[in-house]
Amino acid sequence: MTTTLITGANKGLGFETARRLVAAGHTVYLGSRDAERGRRAAEQLGARAVQLDVTDDVSVQAAVRTIEADGGLDVLVNNAGIASEWRSADNTVIGAAEVTADIMRQTFETNVIGMVRVIHAFLPLLHRSAAPVVVNVSSGLASLTRVTSPGTPAYGYTGVAYPASKSAVNMITVQYAKAFPAMRINAVEPGFTRTDLNGNSGTQTVEQGAEIIVRMAQVGPDGPTGGYFDAEGTLPW
Repeated sequence: MTTTLITGANKGLGFETARRLVAAGHTVYLGSRDAERGRRAAEQLGARAVQLDVTDDVSVQAAVRTIEADGGLDVLVNNAGIASEWRSADNTVIGAAEVTADIMRQTFETNVIGMVRVIHAFLPLLHRSAAPVVVNVSSGLASLTRVTSPGTPAYGYTGVAYPASKSAVNMITVQYAKAFPAMRINAVEPGFTRTDLNGNSGTQTVEQGAEIIVRMAQVGPDGPTGGYFDAEGTLPW
């Protein structure tokens, strides 16, 4: 039985990924900052709830102890993320002229530092797995090729903090994949999906967005590693 942890999984892409992996036979730990919301979401899916705030060492270490006591971990899906530069009031993006150090710090604390905190904490459990997998949820906005190609949606995006944080996620993915060749470690781009992250302004459903996350969570030992993928294939860095 494959045991999987998904961070930020009480709603949106994380919730749909959990649903699909439970259906595929995984034992899924549904990570959520809010313990009660996580419990309710896990009950709906037949998953196991674990309180997990990626910005808090104590929370992450407690989650490690819980999952270790239950037998270990095979798959880690780093899905938790924020987009501090999105204005919820009018669903617009804070551009370069308005981005502040505080916005950058807050975004990186969750999207980058939080992800590293979780990976580092769970590495001992992943090393014990016969087929360890890590999926880092990135974004098409992380692609330097795309954001420098006039006429593309990525080129037209004006924000700084979110794409910068996801570019960092891509670099971290590559470096971890090189460091741990026995693991399958990849970054994925779900696409512009309707979730609370973007004020539900996305152009595709969570079912569509979760497709690549679910697929990469199930790669075998001979699968790709150190890559950057969407549902159609490999993306340019």
